[in-house]
Amino acid sequence: MAPPPILSLTLPSETGRVLSIQSHTVQGYVGNKSAVFPLQLLGYDVDPINSVQFSNHTGYPTFKGQVLNGQQLWDLIEGLEANDLLYYTHLLTGYIGSVSFLNKILEVVDKLRSVNANLTYVCDPVMGDEGKLYVPEDLVSVYREKVVPVASMLTPNQFEAELLTKLRIVSETDGREACNILHAAGPSKVVITGIDIGGNLLLIGSHQKDKEHSPEQFKIVIPRIPAYFTGTGDLMTALLLGWKISRQP
Repeated sequence: MAPPPILSLTLPSETGRVLSIQSHTVQGYVGNKSAVFPLQLLGYDVDPINSVQFSNHTGYPTFKGQVLNGQQLWDLIEGLEANDLLYYTHLLTGYIGSVSFLNKILEVVDKLRSVNANLTYVCDPVMGDEGKLYVPEDLVSVYREKVVPVASMLTPNQFEAELLTKLRIVSETDGREACNILHAAGPSKVVITGIDIGGNLLLIGSHQKDKEHSPEQFKIVIPRIPAYFTGTGDLMTALLLGWKISRQP
């Protein structure tokens, strides 16, 4: 008997297929739990790989769980490849906790682009916030020197944009210049998701169609809510992928 058809290939999504490599928590909504369902609602086929599986997010006094290492990630990629399931239109990455895992992500990018040269890589370079790193410091240089050049879109917050550009951002002008620096390094789309100015959050988006044209940029002023939320950046990056990239030439 002939093997059954692979439904994800015989009935492809009209919007695209996303490989989402992010964290996962049992309780709460961060990482893949914030990103996968909204993308599915927008019509995408989404295949999640959980870089970690924790009981809850790390802002609690304690957490427990498992961390995927680089070889385990590659085993999953090889399993997909062996069954001709490695065609993706988008790669989405979020929290990554080690240099070895981030370097393996770069190999995944190469592998996916060998299957689909038009792969869109959306990278949320999760490193820290409000002046504090919550990943090993060694990851900063890997993001800056290796990941930024191969990304299609970056969604750093203010602190992460400063780390990637080595530019202090204290104004809208600084934010726009940081986008220009990141464009020069590689990605055609950059969204700095929150710059704290005068008690408000300023989002700055920038799109450079090609190196011959100046970037088109915009800003959104967001009133600050006196509360703390987790997973909002993960959700925003997923929605930017879902609404912006696939619908813009």
